[in-house]
Amino acid sequence: MKSLRAVPLLLLVAACSGGGSSSSSGEQAEDPVVVDYPIAFVRRQLNKDDEGALEQDNQYQPQDFFPGAELILKDRATASAAETVITAEIFTGDYDVKDLNTSADGQRLVFAMRAPELENVDDDEQPTWNIWLYDLETKELKRVIQSDLIAEEGQDVAPAFLPDGRIVFSSSRQRRARALLLDDNKPQFSALTDDQDEPAFVLHVMEADGSDIRQISFNQSHDLNPTVLNNGRILFNRWDNAAGVDRLSLYTIKPDGSDLSFHYGYHSQETGTENSLATFSRPREMPDGRLLVNLRSPSGVSYGGDLVAIDGINYSEAYSEAGGEGDLVGQASIAFAEVTTDGTLSPHGTFSTAWPFYDGTSRLLVSWSECRIVEEETELLRPCPETLGEEEEPVLADPLYGLWIYDYVAGTQLPIIVAEEGEMISEGVTLEPRTEPAYIPDPIPGIDVDGDLVQESVGILDIRSVYDFDGEDIAGIETLADPAMTTADERPARFLRIVKAVAIPDDDTLDFDGSAFGRNRSQGMREILGYTPIQPDGSVRVKIPADTPFAISVIDAEGKRVFEQHNNWLQLRPGEVRSCVGCHTSESEVAHGRVDMELESAWSGSPTSAAPFVNTEPALLAEMGETMAQLLARIVGEAGLKGDIHFSDVWTDPAVRVKDTDISLAYADLLTEIPAPLACLDNWGSSCRSVIHYEQHIQPIWELPRQVVDNAGTVISDNTCTACHSPVDAAGATRVPAAQLDLTASASSVNDAWFTSYAELLVDSPILDLVGGILTPRLRQETDNQGNPVFETDEDGNLILDANGNPIPVMIVVTTSSVMAETAVESAFFPIFSTGGAHTGLLNPAELRLIAEWLDIGAQYYNDPFAAPAD
Repeated sequence: MKSLRAVPLLLLVAACSGGGSSSSSGEQAEDPVVVDYPIAFVRRQLNKDDEGALEQDNQYQPQDFFPGAELILKDRATASAAETVITAEIFTGDYDVKDLNTSADGQRLVFAMRAPELENVDDDEQPTWNIWLYDLETKELKRVIQSDLIAEEGQDVAPAFLPDGRIVFSSSRQRRARALLLDDNKPQFSALTDDQDEPAFVLHVMEADGSDIRQISFNQSHDLNPTVLNNGRILFNRWDNAAGVDRLSLYTIKPDGSDLSFHYGYHSQETGTENSLATFSRPREMPDGRLLVNLRSPSGVSYGGDLVAIDGINYSEAYSEAGGEGDLVGQASIAFAEVTTDGTLSPHGTFSTAWPFYDGTSRLLVSWSECRIVEEETELLRPCPETLGEEEEPVLADPLYGLWIYDYVAGTQLPIIVAEEGEMISEGVTLEPRTEPAYIPDPIPGIDVDGDLVQESVGILDIRSVYDFDGEDIAGIETLADPAMTTADERPARFLRIVKAVAIPDDDTLDFDGSAFGRNRSQGMREILGYTPIQPDGSVRVKIPADTPFAISVIDAEGKRVFEQHNNWLQLRPGEVRSCVGCHTSESEVAHGRVDMELESAWSGSPTSAAPFVNTEPALLAEMGETMAQLLARIVGEAGLKGDIHFSDVWTDPAVRVKDTDISLAYADLLTEIPAPLACLDNWGSSCRSVIHYEQHIQPIWELPRQVVDNAGTVISDNTCTACHSPVDAAGATRVPAAQLDLTASASSVNDAWFTSYAELLVDSPILDLVGGILTPRLRQETDNQGNPVFETDEDGNLILDANGNPIPVMIVVTTSSVMAETAVESAFFPIFSTGGAHTGLLNPAELRLIAEWLDIGAQYYNDPFAAPAD
């Protein structure tokens, strides 16, 4: 085991800095390794709560403030080099510093810093994290954004230099997203993450003088720790958390925000010690092209983890086989002794951060802490033992992170700074020159991208075939594309639904009741941007509003989703054309969207040029390799989304067979309130969307009069839903609702903020019996796992007897399963209204379409927080 005990005493003495915060001078002692580059590092106090326990270092909370830090510069990477606290003159009091980064020429240092906390001031009026810049030559330290007003618009962290001198950083300011809220007639605010816990941090780019701030990523949760790869792309941590999937993996993006691509680790989250959950923190490209990450628990008090190198060039996941099976090929620890990441005793200690030297060696500048325990009898600190007895439960001591030169090939580590008890060196960087990454210029409208699309603020999604699953044709695309062999009714995928995430404000902006999310808060709120037909070959090409986090769903002819829900937010920049070959399941470990690892398409498109697809309209002449959607875009023009589900057969050659029947599931056919602006029905544009609320749009369907009357006006039958599905009949007498389903608008006993009908449709409900004129929940005696009846017992386990000396049975309420499942296609509700069902024809197709899409997007009670009641 490597530890402080293995380091020569002379080096330990030479490395001690004494924890001072002022400059030192004098001749530097000769060190065993002379590194003629300046280094910068952060020295900070260990933050503890009122009970003396270490505060958690949570990667999902980048805005956390840990006062008591300072930024120090050494003119050489040696223990004896002079120290200068370069932030000493900026603030008085305890401030915080983090996220150090350097320019490729080694002359500039960029970092995040937050001013001390203000007394007797609310949280929303406290100072924010800002980006600061230090010039090594001029020794000038300045905040990048000079205006106090603009600097305080959001929390800005994790900066990195782009090759053209601009700065990419992660911020809660959400500049473009906030501006778009005005188009929705909402106030500007920074939306919360998918778990509605804190504002989402997303990527922004600005000039080195703080001007021209532009948002380039549009996730609903955090995009963190950007770093620029040698190829010019930005690598970062993306938190995918739609519908509670909870993945913090690596993505890349171009500096203008286009070509967002998954890069590594979406299915490799459990690669920590004993397959524990671990994240790829603080990624950075090494000189050999591998990615250096700190593999650590997402939250905890160890502040560190293992040094891991990722081969992101050849692998997108950790294991050679799906599901975490096979060999660990995508990543490997480069620590030269065992490091644990699950908070247990770690023989080789733990690493907080690591920064590679760019001098052709295998050395790293690391923040490292030895593993130490508190001796039970003496309460003294000592290094962790090599082994533990079965009964031993050691108490881990506080970490003591110092700054070290760590050679992962030679297996040596040399101290630069040894921290004092109660403090740590949390990160360090070298200010040495390195190769400048490639420069990727922003696209020029009218030259690199379609100027009309930029002006319209839309991009294009181009899917080769939704029947292509991981390069496999799952449905016989060639057959589906031939109208002579397949009718439209025989094709499983008919339309693509585009769903937009709804920005959720914090309580200071809007305090609304959490019941507004409905049965499943993790689904958030959703708006439907529109629909587009899927062509016979499964292809889609459609314009989608730019700068909007969206997800896609494949639906059938009735408006029901037929493939699983898409739980990753996509984005398009203005003018961007995003192509993908097909679809995948959530278990798929193919690197979808990553061009260098994309599988060959299962659909080759048109086999020739200047000829139609087989048995299609002769005038529709394809180019070789073109999909049907691409052909239509070329001849007819780029298609836009529509609010209605509409299909018209443009493909079948009338000489082969009769064209397929049109489909029209239109909001205009609703007899209740339409969930979209009336002006959008005839002219569905990029600002149009469907916003469905249960009380406003679904409940009226149950209450809509559906009476059959004769010529004299006498009611022959009443098919109004609530005429049967209510606890009171027409005469006012109490009854059991038909099919044990109450569709009235009374307050639910499950949640009084919901209508009874909502809970009855979506939550398992008690079966009711009419007992003595009163609706009473049906009871039965509880049984154990073996089916034996259960009786009441006292705290000693003895039976409790009634007045007659008999055991008292434990009774439980008998429930009936909810009528509606997670998706429309799985729900027992819809077959009742289909041909041969008990309620055939009682709801029209437009009503069934509205109910289906509402259910598929999450069955929220409200889909606009500003429409929900106040808390």
